[in-house]
Amino acid sequence: MSNPMTELTNRLIQTINTFIEHSNQTGMDWDYKPVPYKWSGKEIIGHLCDSAQINLQRFIRCTYEENFKLVYAQNEWVAVQHYQDVATADLLQLWKLLNLQIKRVLDNYPLDRLQVQCDSSKDKTELHTVEWLAYDYLAHLQQHLNQIIALQ
Repeated sequence: MSNPMTELTNRLIQTINTFIEHSNQTGMDWDYKPVPYKWSGKEIIGHLCDSAQINLQRFIRCTYEENFKLVYAQNEWVAVQHYQDVATADLLQLWKLLNLQIKRVLDNYPLDRLQVQCDSSKDKTELHTVEWLAYDYLAHLQQHLNQIIALQ
């Protein structure tokens, strides 16, 4: 039986490759911040690295447990990791590698665990299935890539 996640993960990697190719061709200003309290392109990619790490942990843990809570303080994570000071090429490489690992995990995901749930909400309990989290992860990533393109 084929894994329903494979189409999603292929779209994920295609989205990343297309974005990196586009950014290389357009000469983006990765350091630009529209206002001091908004993230730059670098910080958005850093946030996407953080999101990849958290979601990778969710996907892995859901293979053997369920109903656990795993959240993070996104603004604090971006600030503490000083993404604004990291070389753009290093950030893009980290982001791509994290997503390649997500692809490996989801492409081989146990089909009987795709409906397992975990809590991804900071305030109240919000249980979501692995399948829902995977699709939401891609949508979140695409939203932030569009945000970076809009900065230019």
